[in-house]
Amino acid sequence: MTELRVEAAMPAIDFYRACRYAPRPAARLRPDPRTGLDSLSMSRAFPRRHTRFSAQVCKLLKDCEIPADYGRVHRLRLQPECRELATIGTDIHGREQMLSPRAARAWYAMRNAAQDEGVELAVASAFRSVDYQASIIQRKRQAGQAMEDILRVSAAPGYSEHHSGRALDIATPDSRPLETEFEMTAAFDWLTDSAGDFGFSLSYPRNNRHGIAYEPWHWAWQG
Repeated sequence: MTELRVEAAMPAIDFYRACRYAPRPAARLRPDPRTGLDSLSMSRAFPRRHTRFSAQVCKLLKDCEIPADYGRVHRLRLQPECRELATIGTDIHGREQMLSPRAARAWYAMRNAAQDEGVELAVASAFRSVDYQASIIQRKRQAGQAMEDILRVSAAPGYSEHHSGRALDIATPDSRPLETEFEMTAAFDWLTDSAGDFGFSLSYPRNNRHGIAYEPWHWAWQG
């Protein structure tokens, strides 16, 4: 059976880190004289959960009929699912929502600071599993939406920041949730001025390099 390998232009280690992989210290890079690329065994270099995740994403992309090179084309990196989650209460629809523990603490601090200044921030969505993201894509396909239009507003499974437990969609009473009109609210003005103080940033501004539609409500904690 052919061994699964990853190849990248030297220095390959930067490529692996950009994909959020963490090669084991004992892993050895092997230059391939034929291609000029550094080669690294997936099975030997990475924890098994990373290779399982990659395989899961590949299968979901195929099932959703999304091109395998989606991540490269859209300049998006894999977002492995967060393995430790903390509840942040219910969202505007009454559903329980979760973030990574550190992102949750940052969210509480930011929400409370905004509240102290008379601005109400609420959660519309937070952590999503890879399978759930795939179900969103599939439901939209079944509703007759074109894949190109779907991927303008929804990242492919495996590439959504929501998998990481660091991202959330923010709502406020002055605006319909997940609508561009959010940018006209006091909440958006406050986030633009102050979210960075808590480690949050706007992921998809206008004309972003990923080709994803402008999402003034989508903010991710960068740590």
